[in-house]
Amino acid sequence: MSAKKETFAKTLGVVLGVCLVCSVVVAGSAVGLRSVQEKNAQLDKQTNILEAAGLLAQAKGDIAATYNKYVEEKFVDLETGEYVDAPYPDYDMFGPKARKQENSIKPLPDTAGINRRPNVASVYLVKSDQGELQRIVLPVYGSGLWDLMYAFLSLDADAQTIRELVYYQQKETPGLGGEVLNPSWKAKWDGKQIFNGDEVAITVKKNAGENNPYAVDGLSGATLTSNGVDNQLQYWLGENGFGPYLKKMKRG
Repeated sequence: MSAKKETFAKTLGVVLGVCLVCSVVVAGSAVGLRSVQEKNAQLDKQTNILEAAGLLAQAKGDIAATYNKYVEEKFVDLETGEYVDAPYPDYDMFGPKARKQENSIKPLPDTAGINRRPNVASVYLVKSDQGELQRIVLPVYGSGLWDLMYAFLSLDADAQTIRELVYYQQKETPGLGGEVLNPSWKAKWDGKQIFNGDEVAITVKKNAGENNPYAVDGLSGATLTSNGVDNQLQYWLGENGFGPYLKKMKRG
């Protein structure tokens, strides 16, 4: 082999070696980053559920331990309102697999603007130190002005009295629809009632008045966002959402 060919072969070998090392490093970094992202997403979810459960202050930063101690995730067949096993390991009601035709339905009418609704939904049962049910936390979502809005709605164990509505993902206009995050507006939900008889009565409307047990004031200058909140609650608390489950819980 000539000196030029030998030099070229060595150079090529070095280049290929460097490329191999770099690909291994990049692949390892991607796996590590994905793991960190998944842990952060889980922590964020637990934080928002604890806020809805009224346990965030009690957690004092120890989110995972507090969540694991007081919160139990269960799965509900939305058609029957009965508890069921998770449809498959690591079930996520918001994941692409849950939205496949065999695992979901197309809401008719789609008043919440969600396109497809999973057949099985998560619910989060919040227990006391003695194991008694304190709150029920429901995931609810629907279209706002710009995009889907995701929240956790917490109820007392009576499955009737609202305690918190915590939006954790939304793209509403800051200062207008974005006021769904305003503590003063969030506080208006505490103590409101869902059902009047068997009908979903809770609503969001202009000039609702503080003494109306079934209504919360709409957001000033954000009619479409307010309508979106109203529509998603009407849907998810109704017969096509958690309605059958909540009625079973009310009956005990």
